[in-house]
Amino acid sequence: MSDIFDFDEADVASAEPVKAKHEPEFLKALNPEQYQAVTTTEGPVLVLSGAGTGKTRVLTTRIAYILAMGLARPWEVLAVTFTNKAAKEMKERLEKMVGPDARSVWLGTFHRIGVRILSKYPECVGLKPNFVVLGTDDQERLVKQIMQGAGVDIKRYTPATMLDIIQRWKDRGLAPSAVTGAQNSGFCEGRALGFYHVYQQRLRELNAVDFGDLLLLPLELFKIRPDILAGYQNQFRYILVDEYQDTNIAQYMFLRLLSKAYGNLCCVGDDDQSIYSWRGAEVENILGFDKTFTDALTIRLERNYRSTEHILGAASALISNNSGRLGKTLKVANETAGGGELVKVSGYWNGSDEAEKIIQEIEVQQARGTPLSDMAILVRASFQTREFEEVLLRYGIPYKVIGGFKFYEREEIRDAVAYLRLILNQTDDLAFLRVVNKPRRGIGDKVIEVLTTAAKTHSVSLFEAIAWAELKPAVRKTLDWFVNLIKEGKELSKSMNPAQVANKILEDSGYMTMWRMDKSIESDGRIENIKELYNVLGDFASLNEFLDYAALVTDTDDKTEGEQLVVMTLHASEGLEFDNVFLPGWEEGLFPHQKALDEAGDEGLEEERRLAYVGLTRAKKRAYISYASSRKMYGQWQNPMPSRFVDELPADHIMDCTENAMGRRGAYDRIDRYVADLERKGKTFASFDNWTPNYTPPKKTKRLGKRVFHDSFGYGTVIREEGDRLEVHFDDVGPKKVLARFLEAV
Repeated sequence: MSDIFDFDEADVASAEPVKAKHEPEFLKALNPEQYQAVTTTEGPVLVLSGAGTGKTRVLTTRIAYILAMGLARPWEVLAVTFTNKAAKEMKERLEKMVGPDARSVWLGTFHRIGVRILSKYPECVGLKPNFVVLGTDDQERLVKQIMQGAGVDIKRYTPATMLDIIQRWKDRGLAPSAVTGAQNSGFCEGRALGFYHVYQQRLRELNAVDFGDLLLLPLELFKIRPDILAGYQNQFRYILVDEYQDTNIAQYMFLRLLSKAYGNLCCVGDDDQSIYSWRGAEVENILGFDKTFTDALTIRLERNYRSTEHILGAASALISNNSGRLGKTLKVANETAGGGELVKVSGYWNGSDEAEKIIQEIEVQQARGTPLSDMAILVRASFQTREFEEVLLRYGIPYKVIGGFKFYEREEIRDAVAYLRLILNQTDDLAFLRVVNKPRRGIGDKVIEVLTTAAKTHSVSLFEAIAWAELKPAVRKTLDWFVNLIKEGKELSKSMNPAQVANKILEDSGYMTMWRMDKSIESDGRIENIKELYNVLGDFASLNEFLDYAALVTDTDDKTEGEQLVVMTLHASEGLEFDNVFLPGWEEGLFPHQKALDEAGDEGLEEERRLAYVGLTRAKKRAYISYASSRKMYGQWQNPMPSRFVDELPADHIMDCTENAMGRRGAYDRIDRYVADLERKGKTFASFDNWTPNYTPPKKTKRLGKRVFHDSFGYGTVIREEGDRLEVHFDDVGPKKVLARFLEAV
């Protein structure tokens, strides 16, 4: 066990804690709201802690106060965080305040707490002592074995997708026996639940658990052994939770069970920063806190110690457009401080112009003394980083991508480039080895050994060795097909542009289909990145030119020392702060992202707005928002409208820096967007005819019964038509409502 858990409360006498007569000195450093949050120890408390309002100080000081006042002994306090980094920071702060007693507090992530409980009672849930926690790779390997053993085509139904479905069930606290028929996924012809049963059985046989089990199994333990549950309930007099807005259903159940005896549950979080529904987080946990705990007290921390008045004013006005929130208004902690600089909003002609101008502004700020490490570019989608990376490389500005790989280092981009390398050079063994079995074609290590032997014998490349090697008929057929695929690509490269060649080779090889069939969280982003690669390829006259360029781009020194500009997605930025924050791509369809609107409607829009709020509140001194009048996306030039979030920014907190000749989009653009929203909600245009007399709705076409294809959902049949919004029954995922422009006729 970690030193976080190096204490066993069973070894300590059970005497009651000694009550203190005077409040500790460290309370004097708190503002009135923080003081209330720290000293209101009895009963359920929800601390709504806005961005930059000192939630870590409140959590740590609350634990220190409980111990200093003798309200509980250290091992009677449970503090749960989401990351090991947060747990370590809290532990270090606590130790400075209360000394060695900090080591006896149950302080750690949900997973670490779960491990500790399971380690004490493994046999009760079918485990043996010294069980192992499998990593993601091992989990996926196990699922793959199970699916292959059942005769499943894992090219069509990927193990990663199956594992994601299992983890979502575990996030909801559902063991296999608890999943109902209605909750079963349509994945793999409805066989997902059966695989879940087998997967759990195999884990027990291996004496192993996965991350989802670290909460699911303690919940099962508490159900079958109420005496054990009662023991923990009586032990934990005070329970504290960080980032409560990010909890899932299993975590909520875990906390509610443990807090029943004393009811002293303090949850600290910010409903306006709930941005992880795609990872299982339930914003309703925090929004419904006062309904779950009817005697709960809500304390709002609104004094922001991070950002300027204008940044906070813009962020607060933006988030106020959400209806699903508890409500709070951030204000600068120092009332006498100036407003700082206005939030700059800029419209650019295109995405390249946007990237160029932002990097130029970064250079200006750097010359004025702002370190590169105090500046960040925060994008909505990972594919956006490509244009910025290329400008940064051209300007010689060191940078790092946090929470992901640089564009040309991403798996899917390396794969695509390897296909192109092999098309031009069949002696490129490294490229051959990377793509010959991707997607999987049954070309394993033994086949590669045979090819390697043949290549050495005849002094040829691995690709050329296919003609000489002694192969089984099925393998021979597959590899001959692969040879023809690559040779066809080489011929096409003589007459087609590089983007067309890449598109055809990745489609015909089954590579794009592999990612479309993969329903894991990352798959949509990978597809977007490949389509962004097509945009790059479209700027080159030949594959040779592109590959030379790509080699130069990727041949950078990753060991750059000193200051580096930070580039990351908005999701990865939560909890961080920078002097200057650049927020590009605020355009309809990109931000808010069209997929969020299509799949989750109003809830998706509100989460996108929370994401915008998170991005703005990362800025301490300056915030820059920008949008492009035209952007090349998915291989085509588009003319998006500025994001509705731009319209929601208050005029008294922003400076419109858009070039006069370009101007802001007019009222009719906003009306069109409003009408599109109504259409998405199934409403008609009739009651708005007096608003938009010149607006003509799109003509309906006969689409019912037609077969279509969607990048994320695959093949399906149109079963209902409402204007441009169609309901499609997809073969693999069932019925979904999508806009017609995202479908291809087949």
